[in-house]
Amino acid sequence: MINNFFRHLKEGFFGVGRHGAMSVSSASAVTITLIIVSIFYIFSMNLQKFTKGIEQSVQIAVMISFSHEEQAVMDQIGVDISNIEGVSNVAFHSKEEELQSYIDSLEDDYLKQIIEPYKEDNPMHNAFYVSVSSGEYLQSVANKIKEIEGVDSINYGGDSAVVVVNALKSIRNGGGVLAIALSLLAIFLIQNTIKLTIQARSDEIAIMRNVGARNGFIRTPFLVEGVIIGILGSIIPIMITIYGYIYIYNVTGGMLITNLFKLIPPHPFVLKVSLLLLATGVFVGLIGSFFSVNKYLRWKR
Repeated sequence: MINNFFRHLKEGFFGVGRHGAMSVSSASAVTITLIIVSIFYIFSMNLQKFTKGIEQSVQIAVMISFSHEEQAVMDQIGVDISNIEGVSNVAFHSKEEELQSYIDSLEDDYLKQIIEPYKEDNPMHNAFYVSVSSGEYLQSVANKIKEIEGVDSINYGGDSAVVVVNALKSIRNGGGVLAIALSLLAIFLIQNTIKLTIQARSDEIAIMRNVGARNGFIRTPFLVEGVIIGILGSIIPIMITIYGYIYIYNVTGGMLITNLFKLIPPHPFVLKVSLLLLATGVFVGLIGSFFSVNKYLRWKR
């Protein structure tokens, strides 16, 4: 019976004719699917990095009232802001720094000369610049800062900034849904190709049952075959991922279009993607084979 087990596995995957052709077809299906998954995952992770960077670059500018310029009062305002959920960083800028920053931003030397005398009677506010850990906290943090005594005004882009942040979040969520859909597609393809292989070996399965083989013994070679199909099907996608991504990164200099859209460095990113593809291939092959053989065995019971 043990010899039958290995003969069954060997003929199923490495055999010539329709059995071997079906196994090659299954591996090809995994390869094509994992290439699509790899391209999408690389794009999705870089897009997520890009959108996260945009979200975190949105800061809330908090202007301190002229009547609350005592150092102890401003320190307390800074502590109150830091204690708000979602705040990742709080940076203080004095009114002198604010005015100098404004002067430096001017390109016209004549305008700089006009504003220079205002240093003695500075009209600017002391300010805190607040960063949030995630765009979803932007609105709630802004609302809570408004309630702090001593805050004159805040500026973060208002509803337009919230709309942009929500749009970026929707893009990431949509990417996650698509990744799940592709994985289900891979399982479906494997399930159907393995199902054809099982049907082609129905006589062998019947003989094994007649000699007393249990379902677990019959099922195991198909599961092992599914795992092998998944591993072999992931080799080409892994090679394309490693060499393709490193090539693109080197050609583009690590950025696309502008400095704002920087690609994730290849190492260890490509290694993580490769391990994900290998795990996905094994999982898809195993699950697809399991569903197919179980359905057949229940039907033949």
